[in-house]
Amino acid sequence: MKTRILLDTDANNEIDDQQAIAYLLLSGESFLIEGITVNRTDNGGDIEAQAEEAERIVKLCGLYPSLKVTRGASGCFKEISKDVMRESFDGIDAVNLIIKRASRPEKQKLVLLAIGKLTNVALALKKTPTIADKLKIVWLGSNYPDPGEYNLVNDQESVNYVLDTEVDLEIAVVRYFSKSGTGAVRVTPQALEKNIAGKGPWIKDGVIGRHGGIFHYFGDYSINLLNNTYLHGEPPSRALYDMAAAAIIKNSKWSSEVIIPAPMLDNGNWLNRPNNQRTITIKENFDEQNIVKDFYKTVNQFVHAEVL
Repeated sequence: MKTRILLDTDANNEIDDQQAIAYLLLSGESFLIEGITVNRTDNGGDIEAQAEEAERIVKLCGLYPSLKVTRGASGCFKEISKDVMRESFDGIDAVNLIIKRASRPEKQKLVLLAIGKLTNVALALKKTPTIADKLKIVWLGSNYPDPGEYNLVNDQESVNYVLDTEVDLEIAVVRYFSKSGTGAVRVTPQALEKNIAGKGPWIKDGVIGRHGGIFHYFGDYSINLLNNTYLHGEPPSRALYDMAAAAIIKNSKWSSEVIIPAPMLDNGNWLNRPNNQRTITIKENFDEQNIVKDFYKTVNQFVHAEVL
């Protein structure tokens, strides 16, 4: 059975957000796409700029305009949550889409893949708490049990709100330079050039890239993004954090998991709550070889996902 999935992203980074979007949209054998929502985080411009970057990838995957990108929250949960019952508030379009898709009369839960801050997700749960039992949230975020991480620090209050709901929650940890996190799933410019140059759907009119130029293939644009990204390590490479989180939805064997009592954030640090009856799943130890191999295969032998 194909997985119903809605992607919530910030689309701000130079490669991993974009690769996650393409990976989902070109894995039609595995996914049914319920929508893409965006939020604004500190990098990548305002909400419109971040939505436009997501739209570039949708276009390069050949699914625009049948798949639209829905604008979400620019602010944070604490400042917006008091307004969720009003006719209009920051992020309402994304929040309403999440609620609408989660509320469909389907036996299968909607998988909400969140690869940015959790603002849109928390606002949807705040506005309509009954969707909690109809959702499975997979969040790319945190360095748990260590503090910090980009998606987390952009809206810590939203993290605590989701942790204290009864929604099914898996956290694909980042752990930047640790072998146990998504930070270990890495690619080099040379590897991308070898494996996906000129690959993906051919887009006749081309798409203007974030850094200029016109691109007819997602593979070429992905290489361009990596060449405009700061690289780390030896050999210089970039982690595919968000794409790894998408990959373990396709194949859960590409990571290990541990179920823990839901912790909470206290001034940026994790506070464990061993007596908490509410549990969450930590996904770690990602299979770099098979995840990266499947990404290359997906771009080369793409199957367009159905847009619901």
